Amino acid sequence: MAREDLEKARIRLYQKADRKTILLMLSVAMLVLFLFIAFLNYIGSVNISFRADQRNLDRFLNWLVIAILAFIGPYGFYLAKKQREIKQIERRLPDFLRDVAEAGRFGMTLAEAIVVSSSGRYGKLTPEIKKMAAQISWGVPATEALRLFSQRVKTPMVERVVAIISKSSDAGGDVADVLTMVSHDTKESQLTSDERRIAMSTYIAVIYISFLVFLVTIWILNVTFLPKMLEASGALTQSQTVVSSPLATNLPEVVYNIKIAFFIATIVHGLGDGILAGVLDNGKIPNGLRHSFIMLVIALFGFQVI
Repeated sequence: MAREDLEKARIRLYQKADRKTILLMLSVAMLVLFLFIAFLNYIGSVNISFRADQRNLDRFLNWLVIAILAFIGPYGFYLAKKQREIKQIERRLPDFLRDVAEAGRFGMTLAEAIVVSSSGRYGKLTPEIKKMAAQISWGVPATEALRLFSQRVKTPMVERVVAIISKSSDAGGDVADVLTMVSHDTKESQLTSDERRIAMSTYIAVIYISFLVFLVTIWILNVTFLPKMLEASGALTQSQTVVSSPLATNLPEVVYNIKIAFFIATIVHGLGDGILAGVLDNGKIPNGLRHSFIMLVIALFGFQVI
């Protein structure tokens, strides 16, 4: 095998496989499976219920929620885990840039400074730095190793930093001064992001509280108002008056439809509030799927009790 092919094979060996596509396909498969079970419950072919007194529509809605949970749960928590790992990598990026800049001030090239700095400890960033150092030791240019690093991490901050360093290295300027400025700018950007996240956490808490208040309101209506309506319907049914009341005959079905409307409203409420929480957290809709998952789980178990 030629040296170039050997280097490419080693680089591919060190790159992480992206599991996002596989996980998304599994989530879609579970979504289709549980939707099929929900449809069978709706038409009455099967009877898989959580309580003995559930109708076909009740079972359909319960399995519909389970299908949504199966789709957004694994994918949402995977994205949250990935985002948390990326944040941990970005947290130590300014320290690495500062160390590379200090090594560059002693007359080292960018490639030599990265290899020397790879012996330090940078938390979650350490494996990525060691990969860059290994690629450079195999003969890969420093700018190419940095580009591969940005492809593995895939965040706007890392891509911006790598682009600045690559342009500075190609232009032949003083890379040490550029690295120092980039390190300072990255640290300031992280502090601003932390301040924003702390401010937005209050609004996320308000979203959860409003969702719980919505559930409590439904529970209060279910234990106070709706039973009184049924009692009034029963009293009208048992009365010996000549005039029959349409309210007495149709009210039980009306109460059931009200409960179904409450459940559907809670599903929409949980999905929408979770997505909004993700947007407030970091400005991305997919990162709100885990919040939607938590709210829908609360709603599903809450309505079994209600």
